Amino acid sequence: MTGYLIRRLLQLIPVVLIVSMVLFILLRLMPGDPTVDILGQDASAADRASLRTDLGLDAPLWKQFTDWISGLAHGNLGTSWLTGENISSVLGERLAATVELGVIALLFAVLIGIPAGVLAAVKRRKTTDNALNSVGLLALSAPHFYLAALLILVFGLWLKVLPPSGYVPFSDDPVENLRHMVLPAITIGSTIAAVTMRQTRAALLAAFNEDYIRTAEASGLSRRRIVGVYALRNAIVPVVTVVALQIGALMSATVVTETVFTVPGMGTLIVNGIFSRDLPVVQGAVLMVVIFVLLVNLLADLIYAWLDPRITY
Repeated sequence: MTGYLIRRLLQLIPVVLIVSMVLFILLRLMPGDPTVDILGQDASAADRASLRTDLGLDAPLWKQFTDWISGLAHGNLGTSWLTGENISSVLGERLAATVELGVIALLFAVLIGIPAGVLAAVKRRKTTDNALNSVGLLALSAPHFYLAALLILVFGLWLKVLPPSGYVPFSDDPVENLRHMVLPAITIGSTIAAVTMRQTRAALLAAFNEDYIRTAEASGLSRRRIVGVYALRNAIVPVVTVVALQIGALMSATVVTETVFTVPGMGTLIVNGIFSRDLPVVQGAVLMVVIFVLLVNLLADLIYAWLDPRITY
């Protein structure tokens, strides 16, 4: 296991380098002049030229990229073009809100999706199964911005039971923090819950046709024990794969959701950085998200062996 873990961590290095290169090039291909966005339309050509020199934008593109990679190798993500702040400290402040939102959304998705998938599989082709599949289809079809607006309208403005927007740090007031996180977490987690439900249902239905399930049924074991102990334990491995793959979708959904609910996380940081042309901030934030997704997928591979002893590395 240790050797496998070391190999996988080493394999992440070229992936991060390739992603860094693509990200750097795409951001530099964005139309417009960053110096105009930073200094304003009324800035003189001399001021813009001076700023370009200070930011290193007058250097060749390959030189800008190698300087950035060299900084990454030393743990330095650079400084914000707009505020001059160290990007590592900025990301550290924003990462806490995004991680908290992502964890709550993922817990919501798993706690809703897996039981719903089990229920749908057990009640296959019955009213319960049809109803759950219909709800799941609606959750998959609804865009995040539309669902967010709907939740704000119903629970924030009409019923007034949850805050429609804003953020309170957990250290300041845990209760208010969780109340502010409910609607954004439901917005993000609903799609993942629907995917998890459908995958759980499909995996369980496939497990029900296995010989060991027929043997358990012939032995007189209860239906609850067969489903909960034998079928679900074997069917959960592909569900873990799907949930791990959905982490990428979860992180991309935070960009829209945090903006709608004004949560000061990585999503709003990326959006504000794009609008203000603060490219180093965008580079650092997106790269942090990519590394996080890669590590989560590595964790999912390790969980496989824990869930199924037949899997070895």
